[in-house]
Amino acid sequence: MRWLEHRIPPPLVFVLIGVAMWFVRGTTVRIPMAVPARGIVAAVLVFAGIALGLAGAAAFRRAHTTIDPHRLEAASTLVADGIYRVTRNPMYLGLAAILLGWAVCLAAPVAFGGPLLFALYITRFQIVPEERTLAAKFGPAYAAYRQRVRRWL
Repeated sequence: MRWLEHRIPPPLVFVLIGVAMWFVRGTTVRIPMAVPARGIVAAVLVFAGIALGLAGAAAFRRAHTTIDPHRLEAASTLVADGIYRVTRNPMYLGLAAILLGWAVCLAAPVAFGGPLLFALYITRFQIVPEERTLAAKFGPAYAAYRQRVRRWL
């Protein structure tokens, strides 16, 4: 299955899973939750996801390194400060949080599989290959970083 590595851009995976969540929402009963409470929880998750993604992108820009996960060979710096002291993948975590907010909004139990599917797919076909490349490029510094900071949370 290595042929799938870096094949589908993460934003496209995010959109495809979000659309799939919309279509499967009617296959189960909805979770009973007051609309205002559901909206507040969903909004908090979505805004947290956006903030995580922006913080990750800003840290890359400050370090003057590539944000494109398909151009890791162009990475000039190992970014390990800011949000990267908490999670090694804040942009992917942000997308997963947005999908979780979308699942809360949809209030369908089956929709909660979307964020899980996203995390599993991104881990296997995006993050693991990125980690191989970063380990080869930054060696012991990246190994030490991996020991200090979790992949997701």
